[in-house]
Amino acid sequence: MERPIRLRYAPSPTGAQHLGGIRTALYNYLFVKKTGGKLVLRIEDTDQARYVPGAEEYVINSCAWAGITFDEGVHVGGPFAPYRQSERKDIYKKYAMELIEKGHAYYAFDTPEELEAMRNRMMEQGNPSPAYDHITRQYMKNSVSLSRDEVERRLANGEPYVIRIKMPRNEEVKFHDLIRGWVSFNSSQLDDKVLFKSDGMPTYHLANVVDDYLMQITHVVRGEEWLPSAPTHVMTYKMFGWEDVMPSFAHLPLILKPEGNGKLSKRDGDKYGFPLYSLSWPEQQISGLKEKGFLPEAYINFLAFLGWNPGTDQEIFTHDELIAAFSFERIGKSGARFDPEKAKWFNQQHMRLKSGEELAGMLKPYLETKGVEVDADYLTKVCNAMKDRAVFIPDLYELGTYFFGDIESYDEDTIRKKWKPEKQEFFLLLIEKIKSIDNFTEHSIEAIVKDTMKEHNIGMGEIMPLLRIALAGVLQGPPVFAMMDVLGKKNSVDRLQKALEKFNNFQ
Repeated sequence: MERPIRLRYAPSPTGAQHLGGIRTALYNYLFVKKTGGKLVLRIEDTDQARYVPGAEEYVINSCAWAGITFDEGVHVGGPFAPYRQSERKDIYKKYAMELIEKGHAYYAFDTPEELEAMRNRMMEQGNPSPAYDHITRQYMKNSVSLSRDEVERRLANGEPYVIRIKMPRNEEVKFHDLIRGWVSFNSSQLDDKVLFKSDGMPTYHLANVVDDYLMQITHVVRGEEWLPSAPTHVMTYKMFGWEDVMPSFAHLPLILKPEGNGKLSKRDGDKYGFPLYSLSWPEQQISGLKEKGFLPEAYINFLAFLGWNPGTDQEIFTHDELIAAFSFERIGKSGARFDPEKAKWFNQQHMRLKSGEELAGMLKPYLETKGVEVDADYLTKVCNAMKDRAVFIPDLYELGTYFFGDIESYDEDTIRKKWKPEKQEFFLLLIEKIKSIDNFTEHSIEAIVKDTMKEHNIGMGEIMPLLRIALAGVLQGPPVFAMMDVLGKKNSVDRLQKALEKFNNFQ
């Protein structure tokens, strides 16, 4: 009988999760939504020395903003609570002791100084990658090399120790990865990882295996950086006798720098002028995509494409379309190059799919920071006019400030090139024609202006730039007639009359 599908996203609270971590959460989420499974949020805080207050809440809020929801976890509870490993501390020692009793793990009493001496000695002997393994364990201070009496004496005296996995010699460790196919390691290449630390906390290698087993996890989806640790985890399942319920593994490709010359790091955001985090975290000096004006649906769309593709030409996906199209088979093995310009393109496309009313609601909080108050219907019309030009939500204001206040300056270079005093008479006529429009819409304005220009044999290139500058002060912006529709007849006429006075001053 097939087991119910259960996945987990298990970040460590050691700081803000950048987009690589959220991509992992997203792929987990898409898979469970497509298959009807459940997603667990587990916090792996066994490394207490690196714990950062607020990091757990940051992960939860980042996922929530992106629309990634959990069925169980630290913030929602569930049948396998607690979901924070520091609160499960008493569980792990029992399993570490079980491995010792089965002969698959051992006590190690080596001091930090002795471990450093061992590493230095091996490097001096020409070994560039010294390890505590099946060879070095023979002459270190552990329950493999020491007598039983000596081990019991040290334990009775309360001497600090760790528990290490006893990796067998020359045994093939093989597992099927959903992305990479069959992966094989030789156990002689693996070191004896620490499973249980002297502070009473498990390491990741023990805790994640035990928790995945107890929480009945069927698929482990995580970054490529964990691939070298996978054989240790596979061996741990085998040592416990849990092979039949071992989860399927999927190791995601790295996210590379735009140049493709290395893994994208948390520090690269400043370099590329593009936040690599979901949300701002001022205390950690982190800027977020939400605050920049990124849409969450665009965020998950471009994150999904950092390693996955649908096998078609379609690039813009809704939330539900991503769920329907997602599969591990369409995730590539090689690194995915992060392109900030492509990310902006995704956001721009999703901005265009929004209604003016939706965008107005998103823009309003930003306008409040600027002290700008406008009518809701007017703001909706502005957003409809500007959304094809905006990349981020604040752009709706920043690129169209002329919609929210008087024109203070004009594009002088264009005025000097285009304006001639003899055009004043036609400009005055045009203003009168515009005043006469009863049904003031983009189409009626366009018809009157074009008919007037045709009657007087005036080319579009002679007047349209001047109209645009008169209305906005700059040459950039929505179509002139759409702009006038948004501004309304009175405001449009007032601006044209004011500009006419200014134009003559540039001669």
